[in-house]
Amino acid sequence: MKMGEGKGNKILVIDDEAVIREGIRQTMCLEGYEVEVAPNGKIGLEKLQKSSFQVVVSDLKMPGMHGIEVLKAIRVLQPDVPVIIITGYATVDSAVEAMKNGAFDYLTKPFLPEQIAEKINSAARQRELELSSLPGEEDNLEDHACDAFVGRSKQMQKVYQRILQVAPTNSTVLITGESGTGKELAARAIHNNSHRKDQPFVAVDCNSLPENLLESELFGHVKGSFTGATQTKPGLFSVANGGTLFLDEISNLSMTTQAKLLRVLQQREVTPIGGTKATSIDIRLIAATNKGLEEMVEAGTFRDDLYFRLNIIPVDLPPLRDRQGDATLLITHFMKKFSEEIGKEIKGLSAEARIALESYHFPGNVRELENIIERAVVLAQGEAIVRDDLELRSADDDIISEIGIPLNTEELKENKRIARERAVEPVEKAFVYAALERNNWNVTKAAEETGMLRPNFQAMLKKLGVSVKNHNTG
Repeated sequence: MKMGEGKGNKILVIDDEAVIREGIRQTMCLEGYEVEVAPNGKIGLEKLQKSSFQVVVSDLKMPGMHGIEVLKAIRVLQPDVPVIIITGYATVDSAVEAMKNGAFDYLTKPFLPEQIAEKINSAARQRELELSSLPGEEDNLEDHACDAFVGRSKQMQKVYQRILQVAPTNSTVLITGESGTGKELAARAIHNNSHRKDQPFVAVDCNSLPENLLESELFGHVKGSFTGATQTKPGLFSVANGGTLFLDEISNLSMTTQAKLLRVLQQREVTPIGGTKATSIDIRLIAATNKGLEEMVEAGTFRDDLYFRLNIIPVDLPPLRDRQGDATLLITHFMKKFSEEIGKEIKGLSAEARIALESYHFPGNVRELENIIERAVVLAQGEAIVRDDLELRSADDDIISEIGIPLNTEELKENKRIARERAVEPVEKAFVYAALERNNWNVTKAAEETGMLRPNFQAMLKKLGVSVKNHNTG
């Protein structure tokens, strides 16, 4: 019997040359293996996320993602799978680099069928020995340092597994998921389980600042580089040096800022706005988005080269509606948390309240559930939360009805967001007008008094359409 026969062994071959892929596929099928092929690193890694392999064979020089990048990603996705690197550009340095990054073996082109078969069989034998020596383990990943999450569903088990796989590496991570699924929690869990855990974790919401201010926040600026730059300020890339930088909602970056970010990631150095001297940085980058970046790449609104840089290791967070059984755990967790914080003794839910929550789809996911339970604990008159305490729909729907937005359309979720913004806007305007009037319309003083950063206060003024030009600013 040949090495692969009867064992269900599966091999992945990643090479941009069709003749090489097909040659290895035919050779190893005759050896009894099941063989899958991929023409580049991106497709190869997608296959690794969907299926387990006994051995991976990868070319070193490929367009797009380099073989060493593929190797590093494999070490995270399937840490124990042996990887054989093949190349037509063999040098001592490239061989050393491949082996240092965890390659099982190295083979130069051109090679004979029996040569590649011998190396794959050797790698497969070692993998079988390793698997046979592993003790049985119970899958209790929620007991690891992902304890910021609450949930035991199979979907969340996969998330915990991925976090614990990627955390010890320096690989860039792209976290995807709907709003409210816990993308920043996942980023912090990755950081807290990494060797950078004692260094800074810096989170940036790319949707909170206009483009010019965001670039200043990220890259820093030198004194006098633009109006208002009264002193030199280090950017958050520098602040996060040695640690982790988390860029939330990265899909909101302009094409100009995307280009600058790509340059920083490629060169691992940052130049402040108005500066001429670049400073080296050592950061682990984690990005997050609730939008489909692949669709944005196709539409020309997101750079494909930046997308490939970010999407080395994807972590996809499931919506709450797909996490079977987790909502019940989260409800109990949040009731206990807010009861203690607010100082109330809430012992549970009424039958009507529980039925209402179980039938609700939570478009805002865990964040929405948390807000619902906090509000219910505040409003509860007795020891149990009742249906009316939840206010699941009435607040949003009343606002929507008042401004004439229909409820029976596919745009309901977006309409609710618009409704909330319209309802909150008068309150925000009253807040900023009062602060400005108390400080003689001096933006800097008003920002300081309210505890806001001046750029954030200015961004709020711009959003609300509030101008200080016609007032004395002192």
